[in-house]
Amino acid sequence: MASLSVSGVSKSFGSVPVLIDQSLEVAEGEFVALLGPSGCGKSTLLQIINGLTSVDAGRVVLDGQDVTGKSGTGRGMVFQGADLFPWRSALENVAFGLEVMGVPRKERLERARHYLHLVGLKGFEDAWPHQLSGGMQQRVGIARAFCVKPQLLLMDEPFGALDVQTRDILQDELVRIWEAEPKMVLFVTHGIEEALYLADRILVFSKRPARVLKEIVVPFERPRREAMKLEPQFLELRREISELLRHDITA
Repeated sequence: MASLSVSGVSKSFGSVPVLIDQSLEVAEGEFVALLGPSGCGKSTLLQIINGLTSVDAGRVVLDGQDVTGKSGTGRGMVFQGADLFPWRSALENVAFGLEVMGVPRKERLERARHYLHLVGLKGFEDAWPHQLSGGMQQRVGIARAFCVKPQLLLMDEPFGALDVQTRDILQDELVRIWEAEPKMVLFVTHGIEEALYLADRILVFSKRPARVLKEIVVPFERPRREAMKLEPQFLELRREISELLRHDITA
């Protein structure tokens, strides 16, 4: 079974410690949210796991392979902004990862078209990024990440810049696609409601340097519906996490 193991990871930028001896485990098919205040080190941890940022100490092991400091292998990334290539069409953006992997053109375009349709963008294959709304661009980014069929999907506040309505729609779209093609997900957010709605498990991080204040196993069954956000148990968990973060920030 595929799994992710992060052990003893530490990272400082100059004299500023961001992560100190951080460890976490993610099981096959598990959706884990990293929740905490802005600037606490969540995104840095995600970039380390993806091999985009070096570590001062520690290891990242994916499916039994040490991938510390190595980018790409077995991982897909969705960034805060869609980060699309403006000179590539939507279809070509989705196919980019497969192109890097050396997949033949016909095969990669067929697979890219499948995932573009899966995120609801049938008919926009030839659209340029500037012709797409922010939500549509982020759909392209999600399709691009799923298209390489990663073991682990890393998502760095992918809906943070979107309006509330678009964010809610894309949350449901993400869950729909993830349930169709289950994989490990690490989802960085500072939204308590978003974490509770999406995740199987939440790691609540402190202010910088990040440490885990609490691990919460989300008790709500799937499939989840918008109405659950008004249920007493949901509201109580949201209040509990909010107070935990507020106390840490002011301590």
